[in-house]
Amino acid sequence: MEAIGVLMACPMSPYLEQELDKRFKLFKFWNFPQRKEFLKENCNSIRAIVGNATAGADADLIDSLPRLEIVSSFSVGLDKIDLAKCKEKGIRVTNTPDVLTEDVADLAIGLMIATLRKLCECDRYVRSGNWKKGDFTLTTKFSGKSVGMIGLGRIGTAVAKRAEAFGCPISYYTRSEKPGLKYKYHPNVIDLASNCQILVVACPLTEETRHIIDRKVIDALGPKGVLINIGRGPHVDEPELVSALLEGRLGGAGLDVFEYEPQVPEQLFGLDNVVLLPHIGSGTVETRNAMADLVIGNLEAHFLKKPLLTPVV
Repeated sequence: MEAIGVLMACPMSPYLEQELDKRFKLFKFWNFPQRKEFLKENCNSIRAIVGNATAGADADLIDSLPRLEIVSSFSVGLDKIDLAKCKEKGIRVTNTPDVLTEDVADLAIGLMIATLRKLCECDRYVRSGNWKKGDFTLTTKFSGKSVGMIGLGRIGTAVAKRAEAFGCPISYYTRSEKPGLKYKYHPNVIDLASNCQILVVACPLTEETRHIIDRKVIDALGPKGVLINIGRGPHVDEPELVSALLEGRLGGAGLDVFEYEPQVPEQLFGLDNVVLLPHIGSGTVETRNAMADLVIGNLEAHFLKKPLLTPVV
């Protein structure tokens, strides 16, 4: 398989790079600033693309690679891949479900606790020497708070189970009610936001869910409510979120993702009711290596004409 060209869309994992380089003819897209010339020269060599939540395979890239057979995503989300174009051209698509579920769910709970208990602010308080001047202000407890889930797939369900262990009542919104669940279903996001204290975004990014968190939803969540986003940045209308936090219309936010990563609205930097993370939901050594193994396993299965491990298209 050493002759098979694989295009890695952006830097994502040293281990994945190393393992791909052992098995395939690896092209690192970021090393070629003259991309059109690079694609013209190598279009007949590249038979696979490896992408992630930052860079994937849009229609233009797919059309520029006539021998492309498979796009393997180093993430669960597929919003950076033109799935319709892949279906049209018979290009297979895989992702990395399940292996990152636990880490992302753990982080969601961590964000809830960190935001409500102001852990980051507490840390700064100690480091700055302010503790010597007096005790830190009282915060808000997490246990028992009502949690509303937008999305109840693998990750959403894992978050809900963890929150239940803290005595949190769970409600949810999905496109249709899921049978057999004990959680309360709300038919729209505004109803859900009106009836919970912590609202968690854990759904895939689609045209339907882009800016699913808008001014109306934020106002329904209210000045004591907290928004947690472990989905994708564009799920949230970011200017509306910023203004709600600055004006006190929203109680707080724990954010692992942003609309224009790695750009983050600077107005958030001075707020003590916001926790900001650099998109690290699956960012542990164990999980990233498991994700890499799944990417490689899918590529090897495809080129050996075996069943894909995690097919999407």
